[in-house]
Amino acid sequence: MKELVLATAFLILIVATPASAANGVVDVESMFNVEETANRIVTILNEKGMIIFNRIKHSESAGKVGVKLRPTELIIFGNPKVGGPLMVCQQSVAIDLPQKALIWQDDNDKVWISYNDPKYLKKRHGISDCEAAIEKIEKALANIVKSASTK
Repeated sequence: MKELVLATAFLILIVATPASAANGVVDVESMFNVEETANRIVTILNEKGMIIFNRIKHSESAGKVGVKLRPTELIIFGNPKVGGPLMVCQQSVAIDLPQKALIWQDDNDKVWISYNDPKYLKKRHGISDCEAAIEKIEKALANIVKSASTK
């Protein structure tokens, strides 16, 4: 009986882990391919005066070492005027900053923009008394992604 309980607990843990790992990520479908979606995000970020720290083309890098990966790009960006105050509220949030947007193609050829949900970051880091900064980031990310993913 004890072995059955342990085996059941182990299976529940294994089955629950993937769902937990995806917790806190916002996925928005794009009407455009990965490259165009990423280009649109970069254009929008530049227009908004954001800093683009890096644009990583994971699929190109993977291809150079013989790994076939569907189109996948990561854009790392931010604005110290927004991220700085959030770090003052809870310095550990710096591990999740600057912001990141992952643009990727799934196995059904749909393109997605994924990013960390600011509410998840609030919960993850125990941020309190910083609601205005969280709401500002949440609104900005949603607007950037919507503009980049639709006509």
